[in-house]
Amino acid sequence: MRLEMINALRRKKVNHIPVDVYFCESQVQAFKSRFGQTDYLTYFDMLHRPVYVDLKKNFDDGFSLYPREELPNEIEFDAYGIGHSKGSKAAFHMTRMHHPLKGADIEEIINYPYPGINEGAQEKLNREVKLLHENNKATMGLMTMTIWEASWYLRSMEELMIDMLMADEKATVLFDKICDFSCSLAAHYAEAGTDILALGDDIGTQSSTIMDVPTWQAYLKPRLKKVIDTAKAKKPDILIYFHSCGFVTPFIEDLIEIGVDVLNPIQPESMDFDEIHDKYGDRLSFWGTLGTQKLLPFGTPEEVYEVTYNRLKKCNGTGIVIGPTHIVEPEVPWKNLLALKEAVENFQINNL
Repeated sequence: MRLEMINALRRKKVNHIPVDVYFCESQVQAFKSRFGQTDYLTYFDMLHRPVYVDLKKNFDDGFSLYPREELPNEIEFDAYGIGHSKGSKAAFHMTRMHHPLKGADIEEIINYPYPGINEGAQEKLNREVKLLHENNKATMGLMTMTIWEASWYLRSMEELMIDMLMADEKATVLFDKICDFSCSLAAHYAEAGTDILALGDDIGTQSSTIMDVPTWQAYLKPRLKKVIDTAKAKKPDILIYFHSCGFVTPFIEDLIEIGVDVLNPIQPESMDFDEIHDKYGDRLSFWGTLGTQKLLPFGTPEEVYEVTYNRLKKCNGTGIVIGPTHIVEPEVPWKNLLALKEAVENFQINNL
């Protein structure tokens, strides 16, 4: 099964369609109520599993990272020191983000306690990857928020955008700090023999790009390339996956140029999958494509089945990992998820 995933992403003939489905917590609990267990990954016959490098927090007190902001008492700090407090009940898994470098001068950016990698992380990752490979699962190293997102989460999007547009040194310093850390993560994943390296930065909105292409090419493209080159120097055949929600068509040629093999999620509310496949399907594979804003929560099972089947037909059954374009939210009905599963199974029977 591991080889089927790899062959699909290399656009070779396969006998098994890879699927990717990721549930929110309420969907996990609903699955448990139906089946008495929570292993929905096996139920949907997923051929891959995620792996992670253990990160180290280089600070003791997250509150001390926010000299310019009074934080709520109920807050959690990730390894970067980015604060996450609860949003509204309607937000479900979403959090309110707090930016420790908002308002910081260049000295504070230089001396900030950026995350590290825990001692023994490489050995632990090696064991996890080896075990999954022995169980015939492809491995996927998760390091989305690679350059842009980690940087603006720290600085705030508004201030980082101003830094970039003003050619302020603070943007260059911050991007370089994050790039160096991302390169170290990529090296760990590649060293462990991970099959797929999942990079990502949201650079698209629903109908446009977050920044123009020249700005992205100046600040982010060379650093993303450095991360990819670092991984491929250690494992030349590692597959590079890139995630961005929204409209990202103007960036695709550049992404292919720097070594991206797989594009996720091809959000149908923002991009036309057939057009993207016609233009790039001989050089790029696709992951996702089934809309989570309209199709999965509000479509009929017949519509979900038809779209899923037609996606696979368009790709001739390879070069795609089919699934939702984002996490499966609480409002997605179970019958629509079953329609997705049925379409994949029937396509395999009829075409592979």
